[in-house]
Amino acid sequence: MVFSIQDIDSGDNGRIVCSIPEDLPFVLKSSVENYYTLETERPLDRESTAEYNITITVTDLGIPRLKTEYNITVLVSDINDNAPTFTQTSYTLFVRENNSPALHIGSVSATDRDSGTNAQVTYSLLLPQDPHLPLASLVSINTDNGHLFALRSLDYEALQAFEFRVGATDRGSPALSSEALVRVLVLDTNDNSPFVLYPLQNGSAPCTELVPRAAEPGYLVTKVVAVDGDSGQNAWLSYQLLKATEPGLFGVWAHNGEVSTARLLSERDAVKHRLVVLVKDNGEPPRSATTTLQVLLVDGFSQPYLPLPEEAPAQAQADSLTVYLVVALASVSSLFLLSVLLFVAVRLCRRSSAASVGRCSVPEGPFPGHLVDMSGTGILSQSYQYEVCLTGGSGTNEFKFLKPIIPNIQAKGPGKNSEENPTFRNSFEFNF
Repeated sequence: MVFSIQDIDSGDNGRIVCSIPEDLPFVLKSSVENYYTLETERPLDRESTAEYNITITVTDLGIPRLKTEYNITVLVSDINDNAPTFTQTSYTLFVRENNSPALHIGSVSATDRDSGTNAQVTYSLLLPQDPHLPLASLVSINTDNGHLFALRSLDYEALQAFEFRVGATDRGSPALSSEALVRVLVLDTNDNSPFVLYPLQNGSAPCTELVPRAAEPGYLVTKVVAVDGDSGQNAWLSYQLLKATEPGLFGVWAHNGEVSTARLLSERDAVKHRLVVLVKDNGEPPRSATTTLQVLLVDGFSQPYLPLPEEAPAQAQADSLTVYLVVALASVSSLFLLSVLLFVAVRLCRRSSAASVGRCSVPEGPFPGHLVDMSGTGILSQSYQYEVCLTGGSGTNEFKFLKPIIPNIQAKGPGKNSEENPTFRNSFEFNF
């Protein structure tokens, strides 16, 4: 500022001295007679001191000295020279799995030392460093107050923790911004039941274990193996024998699932035993699963394995399949046999028809022209009639008679010839 001072006295009584406190970042300079300028001595910081009250003291050199004080107020205007600052450099938020969508999981906060629009802060989610993290579907942020929300239900078994960065930007010109790291930890709940790895529970016949009758107490029969998808105490498993064919014969170790004999075996003990083992976790509320074991007592491991009663359905299924195969084979065989019989019948019918059409009748009395008389040839001792049947369009000019058969000889009484003239049926071949 520039100001002037006037004293109406004369001489030393009118001469003046002007001053301000020395602890202020200002300085007074005399320009011309009775004119002064108030200037800044060093840079001002509004965020440190936004207002100065300056007392200007003017004293003359008369006796007695008289003085006058004048108070002025200096307001420091703001420029956007401060970026927003988060209250924490990193935030850790906890959310329990299976949460409801749009759940408020926490907040971030940033302040700006500037004033006015230079101090107005907006919040945003920055791109995650992991490109495979679907941040836009996991959380959202309120741009005005920094509240964070879970957009969907989280699953501890699928995603146990994730982190991202949020930004705070003021509205000054030019705008200034800052960042903070947010880490979200998903808390586990007991939402998974124990899963039995051994024995397999796939709907087939229960697993069968062989135990010799000479086994001592504490003989290890088998071990139930199970896992739990949860963590912490929710995954702590304990084992318990729920049911047994003969209680007291077998026991289960609570911490590792080992099944062993509890006493000596005797001949009175049943051959087959069914054990139901309960596997339970330590969550709240606890979850459990059961598995079934079949134990077969044998005199020695060389004894052939006997099928258990539970395998009867499988055997029945195999038997029914065998019956189906036998029925199918019998049906196919019957159809084949029927086809063969039908084929033979058709062939016989055709031959009978052909024979009835080509049959020749033999007349009695003198030989017709188509019959041959062989009596005069001197070859045969008897006269024979031969019936010759030829069909029109025959492919050859020769025919044959039947081959000779054994003569029919009959014995006669004494005084008579012991044999008659035999009758022959000879085969002759004639060429035309």
